[in-house]
Amino acid sequence: MGQYRTHVFVCTSGETCPSQGDVEKYVKYLRGEVVKAKLQADVRINKAGCFSQCGHGPMFVVYPDNVWYGGVQESDLPEIFASHIVGGRPVERLVYEPGVKGANKKPDAH
Repeated sequence: MGQYRTHVFVCTSGETCPSQGDVEKYVKYLRGEVVKAKLQADVRINKAGCFSQCGHGPMFVVYPDNVWYGGVQESDLPEIFASHIVGGRPVERLVYEPGVKGANKKPDAH
């Protein structure tokens, strides 16, 4: 197992996630909840680059669970934090299946 029980990556610099929600605010909210719950030793919230799934954001990925969330809205954050980050139960209605790696990247022109 890694250094953290739960490691959450929030796409903050891809082509579409930052325009689909205030992802910087999402990071601040989740980090604040981690501190309030005194889980700093167990939970890490990181900003991340593009997950190559543009158009399905805002997106989070939670490890080691390998759970991807798509279309996350600010109103979903308390549920994600309580149910998944603290309780270990993914929020099924928000789970996103990435499918083919890099599926939304433009193919190389030949």
